[in-house]
Order: sequence, then structure tokens, then C-alpha cells
Amino acid sequence: MKIKYGISAINWVNEDIMALGDHYTAEQVLSQMSELGFVGTEFCRKFPRDTEALKKLLDSYGMVLTSQWKSVHFSDKSRHSEELQAFREHADFLHEMGCKHVVTCETGNAFEDLNTNSVHIEPLTDEQWSSMVEGLNEAGRYCKQLGMKLVYHYHGETVVESGEEIKRLMDSTDPDLVHMLYDTGHAYFGGSDPLEILQTYYDRIPYIHLKDVRKDVLEWKQANGIRFREAVRKGIFTVPGDGVIDFAPIYEELANRSYEGWVTIEAEQDPAIAEPVEYARKAKQYIAEITPA
Repeated sequence: MKIKYGISAINWVNEDIMALGDHYTAEQVLSQMSELGFVGTEFCRKFPRDTEALKKLLDSYGMVLTSQWKSVHFSDKSRHSEELQAFREHADFLHEMGCKHVVTCETGNAFEDLNTNSVHIEPLTDEQWSSMVEGLNEAGRYCKQLGMKLVYHYHGETVVESGEEIKRLMDSTDPDLVHMLYDTGHAYFGGSDPLEILQTYYDRIPYIHLKDVRKDVLEWKQANGIRFREAVRKGIFTVPGDGVIDFAPIYEELANRSYEGWVTIEAEQDPAIAEPVEYARKAKQYIAEITPA
């Protein structure tokens, strides 16, 4: 396998829960990543937005940018024009940084209830599905023109989370324009077998996130209707080898398929509780142990 290993800055600095890891600087995060032996990372809110400044910063640590998350609301037909324009600008930024993938997720139909600190996800209507697919195909077409790939990130607490929703998305979208970001943790979170997702959609997968799930926290979340970010605070995700997912058959499948591309280690945790360098080392050791010879 010709795997290129990256690690997400979210292991240090959370993108949604601002208090988690806010004390870290971009330089601290990148120096620790580099010392651990990783060569790529995704964009972090601590990084400069100016491309020249960002390139210089990454180069100084021997790192490259691999992608950045982009939320879209393509399910709302009335927003297509503005959403596509914002997507193009985002893709242009990543293209200038030398990235080949645009991590994309539909975040419409999520309704927050401040009284109960919960989020209700309203399933998309057929019309909304059609609108989302149209937008994703159009965004994917723009990526293809740039020599990039739109990689769709199925995700907990969104309209594409379950195995059925993932299947519908893959069946509905153009395989030449919309690809899959394979995320082990979110597959399990959404009730799917991560290995089965990999086997079923391998031909659509050019980009991978590896993270594990603490089953007891997932069950606590499900039993109490706790929202996603609170489950993150409690430690629902961790690095490969520290949770419930068996990664050995996943790596065997990747080896059998001769996977080439980025594999990004993630552990969306509180860095004050799960020290990022320590957990990254745990992940590296575990992956070394299970990687086929």
C-alpha cells in the first residue's frame, strides 16, 4: 500500500467547540505533528487563511495541506446559487494549496432546540434529496475541472448518517463527480459496519479518516438524546485501537485492494483529557501492529 499518513488538527484544536484546545498555536500543532512523523493535515482555525503565509508555515514543518471541511446547504434549492459560489471559492483556495480533495457535507435540516440542548435532524423530502444531489453533482463537476475530487463526508447528526442514507446518496449521485470520504468512526456512529461500508463503496473512496468509537459513550448518547458536541466532550471518539472498532480486517481489505492515498488519523477529543501526542503515538503503534506485512 502506498498510504500517505496525515493527522487532523482537530486532535488538538476543535473546530466547533471553541474551548477545546484553544490555547494551542498553529506552530505548536504543526511541530508536534511533524515530530510524530506525519506529513499532511487538514485546515485548522489556527492556521492563516492567506495561501502564501499558509504554504510557508506548512513548509517550515515539512507538512502539506490535504483538505478542509465544507458545509453545504444544497438541499435548499433557493440557496443553490450562493452555495455553489461559496463552494467554488472554497475549492479554489484548496486548489491553490495543492489539495486534491474537498471534504463536503450537507448540513441542512438540522434544527437546534436551545431549551433542551438538542438537535433534531429532519429527514430530507424527495424534493430536497433531488436538490442536494443536483448541487453535489454540480460542485463535483467544478472540482473535476480543477483536477480535484469532491469527497462526501457522511456524518453523525446530519441528513446522511445511516447506512440507508449513505446508499441513497451513492446511488443518486454521479460516481465520476461525487466520491466518498470513508470515515470509520462516523460509519459506526451511524449504525453501519465500517468494514462493510469500505467493501461496498471502495471504488468511490479516494480519501480516508480513521477514528475509533467508545461504545459506552455512544450508548449513553443514544439513550439520553444527547447532541453530538456533548458526546464529543464526553469522549465518544478516540484514535484507532482505543475503542470498539476492529481495524485489522479494514487494513487487510485496504491491502488486498492496494489502496493508495491519504489516511488521516482523527480523535475528536478534549486535548486536556486525551493528550494529542500520546494518543497519536498509541494510534501509530496499533496501526503498525495490524498492518499486513
